[in-house]
Order: sequence, then structure tokens, then C-alpha cells
Amino acid sequence: MDPVVTVGLDGSPESLAAARWAADEAERRRLTLRLLHAWPLLVPEPARVPAEMDQNYWARRIVQHTKAEIQARHPGLSVVGSLVADDAEDALLRAAAESEMVVLGSRGLVPVESYFLGDISMPVVARAERPVVLVRAGTVEDGPPPRRAAAGGVVVALDPRGPCDELLAFAFESAAARGSPLRAVHGRSLPVDAYVPWGVDHGVTDAIARDARKLLGQTLRPWRDRFPRVEVIDSAVLASPAKAVVRACEGADLLVVGRRRHHRPLAPHLGPVAQAAIHHARCPVAVVPHD
Repeated sequence: MDPVVTVGLDGSPESLAAARWAADEAERRRLTLRLLHAWPLLVPEPARVPAEMDQNYWARRIVQHTKAEIQARHPGLSVVGSLVADDAEDALLRAAAESEMVVLGSRGLVPVESYFLGDISMPVVARAERPVVLVRAGTVEDGPPPRRAAAGGVVVALDPRGPCDELLAFAFESAAARGSPLRAVHGRSLPVDAYVPWGVDHGVTDAIARDARKLLGQTLRPWRDRFPRVEVIDSAVLASPAKAVVRACEGADLLVVGRRRHHRPLAPHLGPVAQAAIHHARCPVAVVPHD
């Protein structure tokens, strides 16, 4: 199979926003876009029956209408539709193993409008072996896709004290595809011994900040060499990693966070940074699994 970006469709405005975002990304990366709709009640293709008797009518309509809109916006993009007779979560997890990334729509709750919600999206994010991108309705504007690099750029949440090659590969490739800057953010919480009765010990905080900047620079150096055309802005912040990342992604085009792969069935799948990003970031969020 040719490399694809897969988007999950369910007929909602959120899934249409996800399809638009996925089409833009597939075109940037010169990949095929696959529109996937899973319908457990899918039946064998009927022959010459009226629409009102076709049990697959609405499932086909979701894919066909989305495909028509995407091809109108991206006439040169390779787009394929896929109807699957399966549970949506299982279908998307299988698709993730065959895709460069899976893109899903996420719903904003009212009045807590900054929260993502999805009965399907969260389990897929937690279990997929490839990056999963969550997109909200309203993050992709109607009309033709922009032809210039987006001003907001890409933000990646980074902890240089652990493995992060897969995370950085996705973040740098995303920034390079957009021709946009990449901001690498490392948040470092202060230890207990940094606090004194009158505030914080600046000698301790200065040492922590120097160490954080040094580690971040060392981690980014080989990636700067590999992607010389990507402008990299490194930012070490003395704050909780979750807070640092949510603040840094304000106005960004894409936030990239990591999720450790877990081989034990009952192990937690999402850390605090990924949880904060999914719940609070207003831009699309890519969750990248890594060892």
C-alpha cells in the first residue's frame, strides 16, 4: 500500500474538519488521503435497489460527499474512500498500523469549550502505534487551502532527559512540510529545595535553568543539522511541563506531544503533558507514540 494519511469519518462537523486538515497535510507531504468510515452493519453491495432500501446508503453518502468536497479543494490530491464493516475503534487502530498518521475529529464541550471529547478518539490515541492527530471543528477554515506558510508554526513538547527521536522526527517533518518554524518547549518543575521562606533560591533556579537549556540544545543539535531549513526556537521554562506546553501552543498551527508505548494491558497510556494538551490546546494536537 502506498503511504497514506487516514481520516476517520462519522458525518459530524468535527470529522469534516479533520478531513480538511488531513487533506492539507497529505498534500504537503505528497501522500494519499484515505477517508475511512466504519459501519458494523455494512452489508454486501446491493444491486439495483432504490436508495431508500439500500442499508449502506448513509454510510456511502458520508464518504462520497466528503470525497467530493476534498477533491474540489485539492484537485491534484489522491483520495480514496474506504467503507469497513467493523467497530470504529478496531478499524481505526488497524488503519493506524498502515498509515503515516490517523486524523480524528474532536468535540468541544460547552461550557468547558476547551476540552476535547470523543468516545472513539481517546482509546485510539492511547493505543495506536502511529501518530494520531486530533482536530476540532473551526480549526480549518472554509475555502481554498492557504498557499503560504502558516504564521503559528509547530510546537513540540520535549523532555530531553528521555528518548524522543520519534517525537522529534514527526515535529521536524511537520515543520519542514509547512515551511514554518519549530518551537521546542521543555518545562522543568522546581524541586522542593528550590523554595525558601521568602520565595525561591535563585542560585538553585539558575542552575536548573542552565541544565535544562544545555540538555535541550544537545538534544536538538543533530536535528538542526538534519533539517537545516527549519528555524528552531528552543525554550526551557521553569514551570510544570504541562503548563509550559499549553501556554506555548497558543496560536500555534500544530502541537506535537509524546506518549510512551506500553506493553502491559493495564498500564496508563497518556501522561500529564499529553492529557493537558488534549484537554486544553486549541490547535490540532498530534500524539506520537514512542519507546
